[in-house]
Amino acid sequence: MRYQVIHKTEYDYDETVGQSYNEARLLPRLSANQQCNYAQLLVEPLPAEYREHEDFFGNRVAYFSIREPHQRFVVTATSEVQIASQEAQLNFSQGMAWESVRLALRQQRDPQMLDALQYALDSPFVTANAELAAYAQVSFTPGRPLMEVVHDLMGRIHKDFTYDPHFTTLATPLSTVLKHRRGVCQDFAHLAIGCLRAQGLAARYVSGYIETLPPPGKEKLIGSDASHAWFSVYLPELGWMDFDPTNNQIPLDQHIVVGWGRDYGDVNPLKGVVFGGGEHKMEVSVDVKKLDA
Repeated sequence: MRYQVIHKTEYDYDETVGQSYNEARLLPRLSANQQCNYAQLLVEPLPAEYREHEDFFGNRVAYFSIREPHQRFVVTATSEVQIASQEAQLNFSQGMAWESVRLALRQQRDPQMLDALQYALDSPFVTANAELAAYAQVSFTPGRPLMEVVHDLMGRIHKDFTYDPHFTTLATPLSTVLKHRRGVCQDFAHLAIGCLRAQGLAARYVSGYIETLPPPGKEKLIGSDASHAWFSVYLPELGWMDFDPTNNQIPLDQHIVVGWGRDYGDVNPLKGVVFGGGEHKMEVSVDVKKLDA
């Protein structure tokens, strides 16, 4: 499946910004089932310095600085990606039991396992604790295949939690999300990751986009899509497998990956340091368009 993604972020400041230094993680990364055919980042005003590199996790990062006074700042990322479905890998009832995977993470020392092990540790936005372990325990019955466990956990989060874009912020702790059973895709991804890490398993945060469809008989509004987040779990036989608790589905060919890391903090779409500006307003628009017939 082939998609075009246009992600536009606009800042309007009350006062003049003297200069700013920024990092953007808005360009889709390469993976086993995703190819990036085209990607471009346009910045207004024109940056005095611009360069790209890969971060520790292999995500594409654009660094740029703006050194002329301005009150408006616009970043537009345009990309085209090709996605191959992972459906052939799906078989929930087979594979290693979750206890065996946990043991392998602690005992095996091959490069893939060592890389996965870092995602079993606490991170700034996700700290495994007794509350998360207790919520997860219903899915973690003895001897159950890990794929089946995670599929069940994903379904429970989708059923038990209400999507509420007004309830949480970046500062809202997982304990609050768990108590009130409300949040957004970022919270649900963090919750699932915390549940898996509480059981000694490796799980990582995935940032990107998902193709959305308008209601029957309605036209899709340009810019009405949004960034999305889900999670991956490591299985020794298969590698990393994605799960989307917000939509209760296995990402196949509608999820476009921008980056992954331990949690949201590792894949923040746009961050930086601004000198001046005072208060500001921010608007974000995302358009995901299927290019295949």
